[in-house]
Amino acid sequence: MKRYEIALIPGDGIGKEVVPAATDVLDAVAEVHGGISFKYSSFSWSCDYYEQHGKMMPDDGMDILKNYEAIFLGAVGDPLRVPDHVSLWGLLIKIRREFEQVINIRPAKYFRGLASPLINPNDFDLLVVRENSEGEYSEIGGRIHKGDDEIAIQNAVFTRKGTERAIRYAFDLAQKRRGHVTSATKSNGIVYSMPFWDEVFKEISGSYPDVKTAAIHIDALSAFFVTKPHVFDVVVASNLFGDILTDIGAAIMGSIGIAPAANINLNGKYPSMFEPVHGSAPDIAGQGIANPIGQIWTAKMMLDHLGHQEIGQHLLQVVEDVTQDGVKTKDIGGTATTKQVAEEIIRRLKK
Repeated sequence: MKRYEIALIPGDGIGKEVVPAATDVLDAVAEVHGGISFKYSSFSWSCDYYEQHGKMMPDDGMDILKNYEAIFLGAVGDPLRVPDHVSLWGLLIKIRREFEQVINIRPAKYFRGLASPLINPNDFDLLVVRENSEGEYSEIGGRIHKGDDEIAIQNAVFTRKGTERAIRYAFDLAQKRRGHVTSATKSNGIVYSMPFWDEVFKEISGSYPDVKTAAIHIDALSAFFVTKPHVFDVVVASNLFGDILTDIGAAIMGSIGIAPAANINLNGKYPSMFEPVHGSAPDIAGQGIANPIGQIWTAKMMLDHLGHQEIGQHLLQVVEDVTQDGVKTKDIGGTATTKQVAEEIIRRLKK
């Protein structure tokens, strides 16, 4: 029996509802599998914690988390109480940066039982690999002067090391999928970082002669995600471009409430972190109607990362079966509660 030590951070809002639902599903998966189990340690680091302590996590929080095999995060943020840049940089982004979670993976696919806003979604199934540590989201810059002379400077930082590892990771994934990588670029308008990105992409593509490639400017690529998402397999993008594309991916699936994400540490020094794309949704928190699928699909990605791709895929198939049969929360056209959706998934797993 392999037991995995998982750090839970339910966070804010609906995170406190969907994380327990997803861990119940994970325990059912483990029971059915018979060879794995999970031990959870839950941490109440959140905007509630900030109001009490003036920080999003304790000073030794990172030392605590580094001992776990994975971090399972719910949602962070409550802007009416704590500014988003404080809550995110004090918890989510702090973990990503200090634990060197340099790759962010977000899938988007035609999801059975979910009404895509696209007239003809053509069973699209794509995966966005987002560089997660630098690019446009660097902390280099500043503000000077006041009034009409005020200046804000934000520097985008692209290192060869960071760019190469994101692109290479995308090619490695494509070899296991349908053998195609698309690079998101904007070298006709961003004159230094994007030509550099293009050069590195072309260099690395030479090491993967069996993988087909394309490079598409981000504005056109965003449009193609809407008009023909079925043509894409793996898409690799910088931090900002990847962020934008994955929200489009969630939208064409039919709901951001089902979209998952993984923040991957590649060097093995620290745990990776798994989180749904949706936010804390304070407007519906506590009502028991939050969609748990994003968190459950995130659990599937954690299973994949831990080496259990087969049972992870089985879990996703069951989730789609449940959705297709109409057991859905209100946001995607159903009447079920958070708990009822999770319970139906568990019931079918154990059949």
